[in-house]
Amino acid sequence: MFDFLNTSLYPFIKSIRLTDIIDIILVAFIVYTVIKFIRQTRAAQLLKGIAILLAVMYLSDWFQLNVINFILLNTMQIGLTALLIIFQPELRRALEHMGRSKFGNLLNFDDNSSGIDMIDEICLAVNSMSRCKTGALLVFERRTKLDDMLTGGTLINSDISSELVENIFVPNTPLHDGAVVIRDGKIYKAACVLPLSSNKNLSKEFGTRHRAALGISEQSDCVSLVVSEETGRISVMTNGDMIRNLSVSSLSRLLNKLVAEPEQDKTKNIKFWKARDSK
Repeated sequence: MFDFLNTSLYPFIKSIRLTDIIDIILVAFIVYTVIKFIRQTRAAQLLKGIAILLAVMYLSDWFQLNVINFILLNTMQIGLTALLIIFQPELRRALEHMGRSKFGNLLNFDDNSSGIDMIDEICLAVNSMSRCKTGALLVFERRTKLDDMLTGGTLINSDISSELVENIFVPNTPLHDGAVVIRDGKIYKAACVLPLSSNKNLSKEFGTRHRAALGISEQSDCVSLVVSEETGRISVMTNGDMIRNLSVSSLSRLLNKLVAEPEQDKTKNIKFWKARDSK
């Protein structure tokens, strides 16, 4: 045993450099991050399907099923291009996630000094709308621009005031149906149509307004705020998760953490309700 360690294992260990250790650690971290990201998306199911096709292709070759093997083999030749098309939403989300990381924040020079005043005005409006059960949907844009995810909408580009926000969501007015998008401390657009959530397990108690708020939060780093038209309850969504039944004071503290100080990722310290079917 000693001879084996001395002749085989010791020279191998001696040949390992510090850069090799760093290289292995980085590769392990990247693989772990990719697997963790895939598990949170629909890509996991697609990868299972691809794995099954590969298994069938090799089995067909082993059992000499020439026709099936020929079809699968030629299909796999264009597999890379097909994967880029199939996984386009996931790849885009991954790249945006990298841009929102601590390294990406080094290039972020936005001034958020007016965030607290903006949140105060929003909370005043939400308090009033919650009491009178006026439905509302507001989206706070953070680092990811939302233009290519928005459909329609009327450009406003106005300073935020509680009176203006309440007036936009007055029922039967031209701009009340849709989302208000807030960018750089101003009301950017109103009456915007948002992509709906892809979560099939979402409870039926949530209507289009909540599904749209969840949908936009699944595809970007924005923060969505919903006032229920039926109950007047206040909900906030981010990263595809939801926190429900907020009081106005709780809403103010939450928005200050998520919106007024977006350069600090504090979502890990906030307990979100996972969007699922509540039975």
